[in-house]
Amino acid sequence: MRVGIVGRGWGERVIAPAFERTEGCEVVEVVTPRDEAGVAALCARNDVDLISVHSPPFLHLEHVRMAMEAGHAVLCDKPFGRNAEEARSMCAMAEETGLLALLNFEHRYDDSRRRLHQLVSDGVIGEPEHVNWIMLLAWTRVPLRPSGWIFDEERAGGWLRAAGSHLIDFARWTFGEIIEVSGQLRTAVTERPGMGGITEICSADDGFVANLRTERAVTLVIDSSSAASATLPPRIVVTGSTGVLEVVGERVVLHDRGRAIDMFVPESDVYDAFAPQHAFAAVVRDAVRDGSLDGIPTFADGLACVEVMDQLLPGKQRP
Repeated sequence: MRVGIVGRGWGERVIAPAFERTEGCEVVEVVTPRDEAGVAALCARNDVDLISVHSPPFLHLEHVRMAMEAGHAVLCDKPFGRNAEEARSMCAMAEETGLLALLNFEHRYDDSRRRLHQLVSDGVIGEPEHVNWIMLLAWTRVPLRPSGWIFDEERAGGWLRAAGSHLIDFARWTFGEIIEVSGQLRTAVTERPGMGGITEICSADDGFVANLRTERAVTLVIDSSSAASATLPPRIVVTGSTGVLEVVGERVVLHDRGRAIDMFVPESDVYDAFAPQHAFAAVVRDAVRDGSLDGIPTFADGLACVEVMDQLLPGKQRP
């Protein structure tokens, strides 16, 4: 599978090595998303099987359109456009062209999350009832990250979109479609250094709390921040009718009848944040080769996630 990549950030640093390390894959070119002519030239190539779009979300619609008009299968990064309207437009393109359209929810292929998903699906804790998920990182605060699109609401920035998209996707995938949404966004660091030493105001969130309910009557509370003063191991607690599953860092423990049973223990204490992307690269390769979509996140999953996130944005929350 020959891959063309749009994106000099995550695309060049993570996506390109992930595909290069995957048997049967070749990265033919990586282009900057800010060069419209360069993106157009990449999409016009006839020696490409997949265009992998990892531009900032405010450019997703344009780049997906260019790739699909050229007849290429597409892998698009999250949060899948600026809003649900753009996400629906990209879904419509995929439906009209019949082209393979995948979403880069690579954390479905994280070892501990896959194990948690399987345990819930197997009924190890009976019927799931409630989920509490806390993920506090110092990623944008220690050291202080300079201003950029990720802190700009107009350009589809914000921690909800950047990280919350993965958490919401996991919630849908594991516990069913989300039918009720409420919550709050917060911005702990309101100013950041910009170009030329000019201080810029942050208009997007760097933390959020989401209260969700799924069609299976599972309630979820997700509390996350990129601007905590320290990074803590993420913690997920899933309460079921007969037991509780707890994930601390990457370790998965079953609490059942007073016993604590290890269900998954990582091989290393050092978490490889890029490992899920490497695992997903092989899944994408097989989908492009044979069209198999069993459990693979698609544009439809991206749209469902954006529809949930839109309800949490200022001015869009339901009374």
